[in-house]
Amino acid sequence: MNKIIKYIQSSIEEMKKVTWPTKKETYNYTVLVICISVGVAIFLSTLDLGFNQGIKFIINR
Repeated sequence: MNKIIKYIQSSIEEMKKVTWPTKKETYNYTVLVICISVGVAIFLSTLDLGFNQGIKFIINR
């Protein structure tokens, strides 16, 4: 039981040392992640469409 209490106390001490992002930074990082996710989705969709059309062209030849 003593080890568990010591672990919790040290975890609390470490959490006090953490530098948390500001509200503006959190907003900016969230927007960045969403934009990159949408960009990657568009890129992969374009590749998928291109490969799909290529395979159809080869099969229907």
